[in-house]
Amino acid sequence: MNCEVCQLKELEVESFEIREVLRCILHTIVFHRALGLIRPKDIDLELFEITYVQCGEIEVEKKIDEKVDQFISWIEKHPNKKSQICLSFYEVKSKQPSWFTNKIERLYWEQWYINLNVLQPTKAPVGKSHHSKLVMDPGEASEERSSRRTLLEQSLQEVLFQIIKFVNEKKDHVPPINDGVIYCPFEITIPS
Repeated sequence: MNCEVCQLKELEVESFEIREVLRCILHTIVFHRALGLIRPKDIDLELFEITYVQCGEIEVEKKIDEKVDQFISWIEKHPNKKSQICLSFYEVKSKQPSWFTNKIERLYWEQWYINLNVLQPTKAPVGKSHHSKLVMDPGEASEERSSRRTLLEQSLQEVLFQIIKFVNEKKDHVPPINDGVIYCPFEITIPS
């Protein structure tokens, strides 16, 4: 079985935006790969004018939130880094039992790479020091932040459309559904 790979467009985010952006992207992918009967749940982002859909499964929400928290902790220890999160879908197959083992193998059929460039917040100098000759106008800083946020919102929308396009075009590699399965097993890998 071949594994399809989707590299999502890199997003520039500030640390306070990571949680919303990652939850939006991860839940959108998992929702679009849900196989069984689900209870869709609309979620409005607080920082952006974007609504996305979750599966409405508590286990999925918990798994995604845990990984997002782990990623945020990693970012705090490794600031100013470009980073990548991988969401992988797989099938579980039993390998041929041998004398001492009964191995279970994961066959990956799809991987999504979420690329983030986490920006450090820019601190505007408060007064004149002997090092800085220019004092930033606070209005200028908020204007810059606002235009950066607008740009991020547009980029996030592009990523969501990229997900939908990929899901609609690439279907042949998705394994057949087993009865009672709501969503395929998946794992989220963060930098270590």
